[in-house]
Amino acid sequence: MDRNAITDVYLTVDTELSSMHFRRFGVAGLDDNFATSILGRTAAGDFGIGYQMERLDAFGLKGVFFVDPLVALVAGQDMVDRIVHPILDAGHDVQLHAHSEWIELAQTGLTDGRIGRNMGDFNLEDQVRILEYGIERLMAAGAPRPVAFRAGNYGANDDTLRALARLGVRYDTSYSPDYEDSVCGISMPSGSALPVWREDVIEVPVSAISSPSGGSRHAQITALSAQEMIAALAYAALNRHPSFTIVSHSFELLSRQRDKPNKIVVRRFDQLCEVIAASPRLRAATYAANPPEPVAGDLVFERLPHSLARTLLRNGEQAVSNGLYGEQLGKLPVGAAAPAIKMRDRLVAPLHNLGPLQQIALDILMAV
Repeated sequence: MDRNAITDVYLTVDTELSSMHFRRFGVAGLDDNFATSILGRTAAGDFGIGYQMERLDAFGLKGVFFVDPLVALVAGQDMVDRIVHPILDAGHDVQLHAHSEWIELAQTGLTDGRIGRNMGDFNLEDQVRILEYGIERLMAAGAPRPVAFRAGNYGANDDTLRALARLGVRYDTSYSPDYEDSVCGISMPSGSALPVWREDVIEVPVSAISSPSGGSRHAQITALSAQEMIAALAYAALNRHPSFTIVSHSFELLSRQRDKPNKIVVRRFDQLCEVIAASPRLRAATYAANPPEPVAGDLVFERLPHSLARTLLRNGEQAVSNGLYGEQLGKLPVGAAAPAIKMRDRLVAPLHNLGPLQQIALDILMAV
């Protein structure tokens, strides 16, 4: 097969402790924070990065784990080691993530008392200090020097790219189309979907599909249904897009209260791995082994067009998911919950139970 016909799929996992949990419980709650946010520990088992790596390994895939080492400001290097070592031992890619709110929580002198929720809230010199500290902490844990970065909350700006360039970090993937009018301050043409040069680094946008309003919906495990994700991958492969970036989190497969696995999302993750592994038109890529190549100029590739049928299916699926695994967990009367549970069992059915639209998308992905 022509190499240009393969779409590199970057399965990225933002791997981070919860700053909200730390605000509530402080240092005394760090072990619980680690258990829920990183290990995904529940009474039914662990569904965090260990589970995700186990499933990736089962399908012969590699993931990119963007690890936030700024937690070392409040928890020390040992916490970063506990996160990084299992990823390295499993042979997956470790890259740099950063939630700058840890600076305020640590009351550190890293930025001379200046604080901010997002990287873009800091000036260029402060951003260099923050990134340099994060690089040092990852390397102290045994990770190779990172070549890629994603800002917490997608809250980067053009100074972030300049800071990365100064430190020799070649790739940034902080631009998400859903956030272009909010905290993300990276200058990108509307609709950007593929890697391009920006401020001497390669900006790799998070992938997305078109939404009913004319905007976009980003390719995150909890944001798109399996049908939408498979269709988006088929569209990218059919149109010879060189890369496709998917976002997940270390706690992505849990309920909103993080006390049980969300079986719908767990199955979604499995389906995604199954399709990527089986398709000759897709390759699970990493920044360490298969970094993205920038396209020439400011090419704007069309995203998967909106489909009313797919949107309605996802809205129904999300409604069931929110009812069973959202804020109102356990509040449904048994009788009222029964239809939702029946729908849930259909949603986590095996991949071969497909609708016609999804089957067409799979046929495209399986074609040589």
